[in-house]
Amino acid sequence: MKLELDNIELNFNSKKILGGIYLYAETGKVTGILGRNGCGKTSLLRILFGSLNPKYGNVRLDGVHQKKKLFRTGKAAYLPQHRFLPKSMKIQEAFNVFGADWSVFVSQFESFNSYSQGKLKQLSSGELRLLETYLILHSNKKIILLDEPFSFIAPLYVDKIKTIINAKKMDSIIIVTDHFYEEILHISDSVYFLKDGSSRAIHSKIELEQEGYLVISE
Repeated sequence: MKLELDNIELNFNSKKILGGIYLYAETGKVTGILGRNGCGKTSLLRILFGSLNPKYGNVRLDGVHQKKKLFRTGKAAYLPQHRFLPKSMKIQEAFNVFGADWSVFVSQFESFNSYSQGKLKQLSSGELRLLETYLILHSNKKIILLDEPFSFIAPLYVDKIKTIINAKKMDSIIIVTDHFYEEILHISDSVYFLKDGSSRAIHSKIELEQEGYLVISE
């Protein structure tokens, strides 16, 4: 499956957030998005998902313009920056909702064994972020949008999540953004950099330095 966005324009009051954005992603590859705070990364993912309406925009799947919002098609899953599962929900219930296997999860993340009968409110912010990211990746959707999946997660678990992403990309389009740019560069097959409302393809860390996103190496 191939996904394209172009002519994306978004204004908040009189401020232009996005203007003429283009992005291409496909099954079998991870597409990364980088940019400073406020550049529109989250807005772009929300426009893709369908929870934010742009001034203009064109979303195409395999070359066909999508009149219906992606979340209404049942093809897309979105991990927002904020928590999306209720605190009162039992952990096992969350796994049932997403059709994920708890035993497989704890075989990879052993520290969660003690939570088998617990509720989400018992988890730390990092544990919750890990669990929500895992569930979105196991939602069996053809398009997976991840907004800061590595935030608050221990380095050991970041590597495990990256391994899962690499496996899941064979069946799904995966688009990911995070402030941990090294993780994005490492996991992504292609990267877009957002600046001044527009996007451009990035092929190396040096280009990020040239854009002023990183301090130039000595």
